Order: sequence, then C-alpha cells, then structure tokens
Amino acid sequence: MATCPECDAEMEVDEFDVDKGDQLSCPECGSNLEVVGLSPVELDLAPDEDDDDDDDDVEDGEEEDAADDDEVEKDEDE
Repeated sequence: MATCPECDAEMEVDEFDVDKGDQLSCPECGSNLEVVGLSPVELDLAPDEDDDDDDDDVEDGEEEDAADDDEVEKDEDE
C-alpha cells in the first residue's frame, strides 16, 4: 500500500511491480506521482515535464540572444 501525497488516498502498489522513478496516476485525484522509495513504496508528486521544457527553452534562447548581442557590439567597436 502507498499513500497519495496530494489527497492521502490509499493506493494498491506492489513494490515488486515498480521501480524508483516510475510514474503512476492517483485513481482518486488524478495527480501524476513518482515512485521515490521502495519497501515500503513511497510516492511524491511527479515533476511537470511541460513546465521544465518551457523554462529550459526560454533560458537557452535568452543566453543565445545575449551572445548574439555581444558579437554585434564587438563588430561595432572595430
């Protein structure tokens, strides 16, 4: 048995059927959960992959823009 950290619902999860890092969905509240411990099975809210991808894209784009600006400034100085 495991407990959903979001709604405290009891979930039937066999420790031999899951591995650390596996993702499950709570049948009561629908939260995406990640197995963070075995024997006993422990669950935590799974990171939202969509938010992580969006943040990385913005940060990468900003860094690239800053690098482009530096090159333009160097050209103007010469």
